Amino acid sequence: MNEQNYYDTILHKFSMVYRPEDVYINELFGGIAQLDAGVTTVMDVSQIHHSPEHSDAAIEGLRDAGRRGVFGYFEGYGDRLQYPADARRIREQYFSSDDQLMTMVMGGEIYMSGWEAAWDVGRELDLPIALHVVGTFGMRDTFDQLARDGRFGPNHIFIHMTGMSDMAWQAAADAGSHVSLAVPIEMHMRHGYPPIQKCIDLGLSTSLSTDVECTMTADFFTQMRHLITLQRMWVNEAALSGAKDYPALMQCIDAIRFATMGGAEGLGLAHKVGSLTPGKEADIILLDANAINVAPLNNAPGAVVTLMERTNVDTVMVAGRIMKWQGALQGFDVPRLRSELETSRDYLFEAAGIERDLFA
Repeated sequence: MNEQNYYDTILHKFSMVYRPEDVYINELFGGIAQLDAGVTTVMDVSQIHHSPEHSDAAIEGLRDAGRRGVFGYFEGYGDRLQYPADARRIREQYFSSDDQLMTMVMGGEIYMSGWEAAWDVGRELDLPIALHVVGTFGMRDTFDQLARDGRFGPNHIFIHMTGMSDMAWQAAADAGSHVSLAVPIEMHMRHGYPPIQKCIDLGLSTSLSTDVECTMTADFFTQMRHLITLQRMWVNEAALSGAKDYPALMQCIDAIRFATMGGAEGLGLAHKVGSLTPGKEADIILLDANAINVAPLNNAPGAVVTLMERTNVDTVMVAGRIMKWQGALQGFDVPRLRSELETSRDYLFEAAGIERDLFA
């Protein structure tokens, strides 16, 4: 493992010194940056809830970005920590209706002590429960026990699902649980093999996750390209090795579905968004198919998945509101926000006692 890694550096150093104002500007800027990349909807796995003020700042930043957001109320640290009990206040104050642009998910990480209380609060508030499931974090035994106890349901979102037993996988499939794959991160951060084919073989509702933008870009073109390339690598290797029976090659339209309807299904939003269907809300992105990197266009799904990137995102709409028009974000003073973000960054490096080295 690297001397500098996400768990030690980000969670145990940087996150500990975040003030509410740092939470707000990072949440807001991250939101508009993803809108610029064409990401209309996010489940924000928010792990910065050191106090109620931190929670409020996270929600306000997510709201002010103006996109469709599912606020994930996860853990925090310190003397003023109110997780998981403060979920009751947050639910009543910000998410009393499930029919709004922002909704809520309860975080229930099984690698942390006291996760049972978080699950209880989530069920009490009728919230989906989301958690990271990573074999290299030693979660397999706990996850197996939950599977044997019949604790999974259609309102569970399992992120990664690396290194889990066949028994637990089948229990998740039987329960109708959702899996979110962060393929580049799973490969990059030693989580284990991304279980793409397992999700396909079991027919699980599956979406794509960017996980941590401090490690890997959050645009969905990168996610789709990693997804289809890795699945095809495995299938092609099986064929080259002389296997008589191996899975079908993933098609580009399949990768697009993972990135659109898959996410909508996992977040309980498939009745509102995820496809161009009469009666749904207008979360729409327009992609430039005349750009030099895709011209001349011969196959639309192939161009989107294998050739395009964030510069092809021309126009973005969220619930019918134009957030980006002909390549330019609308309604945000990006230079001012960038300056505020840089001020926050400088404070965080100093407070965490970490030297800022652009070439580390």
